[in-house]
Amino acid sequence: MTSVLYDVPGPRAIVRNRILGVVTIVVVVAVAGFLIWRLAESGQFTAQKWQAFGYSRIWEQFGIATLRTLAAFAASAVGAIALGFLLAIGRMSDHAWLRWPVTAIVEVLRAVPVLIMMMLIYYGLPVVGIKLESYWAVVIALVAYNGSVLAEVIRAGIESLPRGQGEAGYAIGLRKAGVMQLVLLPQAIRAMLPVIIAQLVVTLKDTALGFIITYPELLYFAKQLGSNAVLGSPLIPSAIVAGAIYITMCLLLSLAAMKVEQRLRRSPKAGDTPGGAAPLLEGTDTELIVTQKGE
Repeated sequence: MTSVLYDVPGPRAIVRNRILGVVTIVVVVAVAGFLIWRLAESGQFTAQKWQAFGYSRIWEQFGIATLRTLAAFAASAVGAIALGFLLAIGRMSDHAWLRWPVTAIVEVLRAVPVLIMMMLIYYGLPVVGIKLESYWAVVIALVAYNGSVLAEVIRAGIESLPRGQGEAGYAIGLRKAGVMQLVLLPQAIRAMLPVIIAQLVVTLKDTALGFIITYPELLYFAKQLGSNAVLGSPLIPSAIVAGAIYITMCLLLSLAAMKVEQRLRRSPKAGDTPGGAAPLLEGTDTELIVTQKGE
């Protein structure tokens, strides 16, 4: 018996879908064309507006600002993943004294906007005698927020696995830490990788919020360049260039994630089962045999 999420479209539905697709494309192209026309009419594509990008010094500053963005992202990504795993494991603890405080921390961190966290860290902590650079304010805020989000992603991924996987680990004598490390996490990570990468892309884009607390990243420099009256205030050209750089970084991150996912799927440790390193359970009335590829 086969189940589908929707009925197979008939001839009339196929024609209707094609018409809707064509109309959608026409509307999108028309809107894009209108925006380009309005930018051209307002003089945003004139040589005067783009003269700043003829200086090598401007591109050097764009490069430095991009490196600062990547520096904040790299530290935030590593910290968020580490914090996410810790909070996820704490949320799944059997001990209520640990589970409930961790749950409260996760919910609070998820509820507070990243920008408010940055402003509290950068402008609020000096009130109590703690002064941090804008870089660390950006990193700590991104780690706290994205770590709490990833904690829920990881917890959901682990709990979505069949219960038999954990029971098989206990059956061969593993303790809870061993079951988590050797059986559940390898499978859950493969299933959660696309969602984790999507959240890291959000982390990369959220570094742009650092310009509000004067962290000199990519958006901060683009805003400074766009308000420079000597160079003709090229605000729109600066935004276009900065946006192109952000898009390139996000595409490269997605490409790297795709390569990692392909390598994980081809890994000899992944086993033959669909989820990755999933043990094969075979049970009878008198015995439980747990087999794993390579053993």
